[in-house]
Formats: sequence, structure tokens, C-alpha cells
Amino acid sequence: MTDHHHHCDGHHRDCGHEHDHDHEDIPAEVQEQLERVAEVIGALQDPATDLPLDALDADIEVGIEDGTVYTSVILGYPCDSQQDDWARRVRAACAPLLADGPLAGAELKFDLFFDVPRTESGDVPESLRAVKNIIAVASGKGGVGKSTTAVNLALALAAEGASVGLLDADIYGPSLPTMLGTEGVRPQVKGGKFFVPVAAQGLKTMSLGYLLTEDTPAVWRGPMASGALNQMLTQTLWAEDDEEALDYLVVDMPPGTGDIQLTLAQKVTLAGAVIVTTPQDLALVDAIKGVEMFRKVSVPVLGIVENMALHTCSACGHQEPIFGAGGGEKIAADYDTRLLGRLPLAMSIRQQTDSGEPTVAAEPAGEVAGLYREIARKAAAQVWMAQGDGGVLPEIEQG
Repeated sequence: MTDHHHHCDGHHRDCGHEHDHDHEDIPAEVQEQLERVAEVIGALQDPATDLPLDALDADIEVGIEDGTVYTSVILGYPCDSQQDDWARRVRAACAPLLADGPLAGAELKFDLFFDVPRTESGDVPESLRAVKNIIAVASGKGGVGKSTTAVNLALALAAEGASVGLLDADIYGPSLPTMLGTEGVRPQVKGGKFFVPVAAQGLKTMSLGYLLTEDTPAVWRGPMASGALNQMLTQTLWAEDDEEALDYLVVDMPPGTGDIQLTLAQKVTLAGAVIVTTPQDLALVDAIKGVEMFRKVSVPVLGIVENMALHTCSACGHQEPIFGAGGGEKIAADYDTRLLGRLPLAMSIRQQTDSGEPTVAAEPAGEVAGLYREIARKAAAQVWMAQGDGGVLPEIEQG
């Protein structure tokens, strides 16, 4: 895993190569050609946002030393798996500039870094200062695979190099202990009132499932639900004093659009919400309710994940959208958000999650893990964009 916390004051110095403008002795024609290299890189499209780097707040570094042109890009979302792809594209784009002229024969070295910025929030409890961005995973109704998506999204963000927490806020059916194989675990308590999150598969996790026992009466869960959720949010030590803040805390919300969801959205500053749906019309209607709920409380909707979208025939490999197609795209277009990805209807996804090894952990190099990682990069890139000056995301109108 690459060290991704480059606090670079606009320019990184980690590779030991000063920014080219600092070199007084560089001939003007070399300087000009280096600036062209930076322009060519700036025109490259970022696959997670479909925008050129120049349209994003991405740092581009270009310098020269001993016949090698050093280039780097710093993105605002985790992207460890993308180093080779970016390097290939940068080399191809810059090749003509190194073919002849002042940089003829120079070698090109490229590095991809990322630095996750913080979503600014008002008055936050001490423990939540240890989290840079809170992403809610929500659905308008149950049974659409929201928890499976939340846990795989968290694992995918971590696989891309981020430090990630996962809060199971699904009060009525806390499934996180089953999904991560942590049943029966009780979190440690520090200082009499703070929970230490349970480490599982590279994530820091917290769930009401760790605190409830099978004997806890169901009636207790309802009325106490939002209080318990608030307590877990504000009394979990997401990072100890000597640790850096978590890049992301993924919150698996209870299904639906009721009081608990609104309470959470108003209590903490959410960096954004991911809405999970299935292609059936009914689930899409419920997804629209979810989108509208977050808009009312001015939370950016990062995008929609369409779950169980394609069935692959185990005999012949033919893929078919058996529950219909295009619904997620339609909502995305109508509500000015985006489809982050479509996941197959695959028995393995459920089986792996039920046995405590979710897909991204069980088959990290598999096709489905690749889809979750792409969804994670796209969602995190939207968080980054929303943090800009007023954000690239459209302003949300009240009403």
C-alpha cells in the first residue's frame, strides 16, 4: 500500500525533486516544454469523474533532473489500484513532447498520489473530529442489499488505500457482526464512556450488534433506537490520540426514510449519501424517496448503486437484466445525480457476506470486487468535488 498522506502545501516534495519553477538554471525552452507537459497531463480525463484534471482541484507536478522528467498527480480520492493505468496514459500523452525538441530522449517517471480532504462541519463531538468524511449508505426499503453494499464499499475504499470505519446504524437488524465474522465480540470501553471500535478485515467497526445480546427485548430496540445510534456515533473512538483521522466513516443506515434517518442527517454533517436500489419499479420509487429525503436536509447524493441488476447464467455466461434495466440511470438523470455502478445478481455475493468474508475481501482480484472498487472511487471522487468552493455539485434547492 502506498503512503498516501502527502501533506504537500500545494506541491509534494516527497520524491526529492523540487518543483521545476525553483530551478533557476533551467533553460527557457526546457521550461516551456515542461509547462507543455503539465498542460498535456492537465487535459487528461479523470475516469472517476469524467472531468479533465484541470477542471478538478488536482495538483500536477512536473520537474526535471539528470535527464529524467518527474511528473506526479495528486487526486482527492483513494486510487491505489490506478497507478499503472494513469502512468500508461501519462506516458502516451507526453510521448510526442519527449520525441524531439528540448526534452528529446528524456525519460519520464510518473507517480500517482492521493490526499483525502475533510468535509467541513460545524460543531462536532470530539470523537467525530477523528473522521474526515461520513458517507451514508441508504435505501428507501429493505431487501435491496444495502448492508452488503455498505460493507463492500467500506472494504473497497480501504483496498484503494484509505483508512476506513464502518458504523452499522441499522438498529432493527444489525448485520455487520455476521458479515465481518465478528459475532459475540464486545468492544472495549475506555475512560468509562468511550467504545473502542472493533478491528475487522482492515476496517474499524461499530455495531449495535456488538452491544445487544439475543436476550435484549425487541421493544427496547425501537424507542431507544435513535438514542443508541447517537451514542455509537459520538462515543466511539474512531481514532486514538496518536492516530490520523479516518478518511471515511461509512454508515449503514436503517432502510426507509423515517425519523432515524433524518435525525442522523441533521445531527452530523454527512459528506454525502449513496442510495442502493434494485431495478424493480417499486424499489426505484423507494429510491426516489431516499434521494428526496437527503436533498431536503441538504446532503449531497453521491450517486445510486443498482444492485442485483444483471443475472449471469452459470451454464453459458449470458448476462440478462431479469428485473428490468435503466431505472437507476433514469433516476440519476431526473435527479441530477449519477449511477455509480450496477452489480450482478450473484449467489456468491450473498454467500460470501453471510459467511463473514464479503466479496471484496474474499476475492479481491475478482470482477465483482473490481465493480465495488470502481463504485468506491466514484463515490469518493464526488465527496472530493462537493468540498470545493461551493462544490461542483449543483446547489440543492429547498422545497
